[in-house]
Amino acid sequence: MRWEGNEQSSNVEDRRGEGGGGFGIGGGTVGIGTIVIALLGSWFFGVSPGTILGLLSGGSPAQVRQAPSHPPANDRETKFVTTVLGLTETTWTQIFKENGAQYTPPTLVLFDDSTPTGGCGTGESAVGPFYCPADRKVYIDLTFFNMMQQRFNVGGEFTQAYVLAHEVGHHVQNLLGISGKVDGMRRRLSESEANALSVRVELQADCFAGVWAYHTNEAKQIIEQGDVESALKAASAIGDDALQRRARGEVVPDSFTHGTSEQRMRWFSKGLQTGSVQQCNTFDTRQL
Repeated sequence: MRWEGNEQSSNVEDRRGEGGGGFGIGGGTVGIGTIVIALLGSWFFGVSPGTILGLLSGGSPAQVRQAPSHPPANDRETKFVTTVLGLTETTWTQIFKENGAQYTPPTLVLFDDSTPTGGCGTGESAVGPFYCPADRKVYIDLTFFNMMQQRFNVGGEFTQAYVLAHEVGHHVQNLLGISGKVDGMRRRLSESEANALSVRVELQADCFAGVWAYHTNEAKQIIEQGDVESALKAASAIGDDALQRRARGEVVPDSFTHGTSEQRMRWFSKGLQTGSVQQCNTFDTRQL
């Protein structure tokens, strides 16, 4: 991926080395039921387990104090994620402007182990990157990228950019009012129906990541040979069916919260091929 030389975002909080605090979610075993939704559902590219459990219980996520932050480090990995964030800001600002709206970018929080959020409980490294709609921040422990490589043999900078772009996709959903509507609907649904709705949310975020990649590549020529294939391999590896088969040896479709491998690849590809936000309407299609 060609990213060097582009402007880095200043919307970054680097909390690494400061420790965590506040309300947390315990346990490391994924079972059937609510824990599946909360942990497996947030394992990759979702929201904090605290958010999901709060919504499922009909309550609100715990409010916690914010951790202090300092300017981000200047190593290559940090430069990369802050540059990708900057590229998302440029692209989505232009897309919103073309549609008569104003884009407000999220803040990227870099942390290690755990960190408090402004409304989504404690961010935990174990659940991977997530977006907190309450404070409009994307949280990530950068060691997650090493875990992806070690556990699933997927990596590369464009794949990492896809991860960040997916979380920013959740922010776009929040700005468009989609997140609020979905959360309100989810409280009135059965567990399996809520899961099915979550799948549509996640697949749309995948599609939005593809839309970002399309427009950014048109403007900046960031995609190199093999990049798209690597991102699609990652999307396949983190499909609900692939994750469940790997973790439990069986697949339980009613517990899916992010979509199958095939669905995740297809919706990312749809956004990447069309560059159209309108083509990402996962809520108005029968066939995902």
